[in-house]
Amino acid sequence: MNEPEGLRFRRVNRPHIITDESHEPQYKGTSTYSGKVFKVTLLSLGGFLLVPLLVIVFLLESPIQPEAFSLNEPPFMTGCFEPNLKLRQAERLLEDQLIGPESIANIGDVLYTGTSDGKIVKIDGRKITVLTTLGQPPCGSREQEHVCGRPLGIRVGPNGTLFVADAYFGVYEVNPVTGESTLLVSTRKMVGGRRLSFVNDLDVTQDGKKLYFTDSSSRWQRRDYLNLIMEATADGRVLEYDIETKEVTVMMENLRFPNGIQLFPDEESVLVAETTMARIRRVHVAGLNKGGMDTFIENLPGFPDNIRRSSSGGYWVAMSAVRPNPGFSMLDFLSQRPWIKKLIFKLFSQDMLMKFVPRYSLVVELQDGGTCVRSFHDPHGMVAAHISEAHEYNGHLYLGSFRSPYLCKLDLSRV
Repeated sequence: MNEPEGLRFRRVNRPHIITDESHEPQYKGTSTYSGKVFKVTLLSLGGFLLVPLLVIVFLLESPIQPEAFSLNEPPFMTGCFEPNLKLRQAERLLEDQLIGPESIANIGDVLYTGTSDGKIVKIDGRKITVLTTLGQPPCGSREQEHVCGRPLGIRVGPNGTLFVADAYFGVYEVNPVTGESTLLVSTRKMVGGRRLSFVNDLDVTQDGKKLYFTDSSSRWQRRDYLNLIMEATADGRVLEYDIETKEVTVMMENLRFPNGIQLFPDEESVLVAETTMARIRRVHVAGLNKGGMDTFIENLPGFPDNIRRSSSGGYWVAMSAVRPNPGFSMLDFLSQRPWIKKLIFKLFSQDMLMKFVPRYSLVVELQDGGTCVRSFHDPHGMVAAHISEAHEYNGHLYLGSFRSPYLCKLDLSRV
């Protein structure tokens, strides 16, 4: 090949090389343009959907007006609170034959409880008999609960009759044989200038002359109990009913969700589960300290419900939700963030929110000084779910529940 031909060859190849390089910037420019179009389209679509949602959220009124409050860091679940599976040794009784047996009392071997459909039932072995119904049908839904009634705390008085706290109607005395019921304290009655909106638990003195009960809120009813917990309203009260004079007296107020109640052996004070605050208060109802209050135990590993005596002289405390440590407690996190609570309740219903509450059943036995003696656990509520009370009888713990369709029975000799 001579030089002219080589020069001509290079001239032929040179445009080819330039042509390849000239396509590269054009390809990149097309890609960048397409990417920008995609991003703009995506952002526009997101804005189109998000702006109306924000407007709706802003305009919607939250059903709760939560208050910020402080909880101590949850205690470590070690020592007496060490997780175990002892509650899973419980036996389910009468499954799918009753719903929400919140509280339990016994006369001999016969058990009595109130259910979510407004009934007070007698359980003799495996036979269930409806003793009485306090409200009117239809029953079984949240919307009708205030008409149907919801029996919660139940006790046996010294004369052998039953005392029942119905969340919507008030305090009753019920004949355990005939089912005849007498309304002692009506929720229509104004007490201390306020209505009784959420009658919860009760206890009666050994002489049958005084009855103490909790009114969990003057603002929220039982069917809105999650609103009460999240709002942390300090409008709960402890009240005294004098059976002879029929007078009702406020013994303590400004409590955040007072729940279960239990008389001290000397009957000069009562223990009250202050559920929202994860603690148990001692309210003095007689004697030199009458009208005072102190703390029996602070900073429990869960949110306490009913309190009942144990055969050892202590107290059984039932909890259906815990504050795991190590772990994450949603209620502790939200206690200082009321604006998040408002947003949540604008977007979700109570039933939906309940699905996000981790199930964990815990029963703790406490001694007089508030010291933990032992605890029984069922992580995830596999056997005993949504427990509300631990009632001891004849070497067994009978576990009530505010929504499960069964009772549970735990043999204490096995745990």
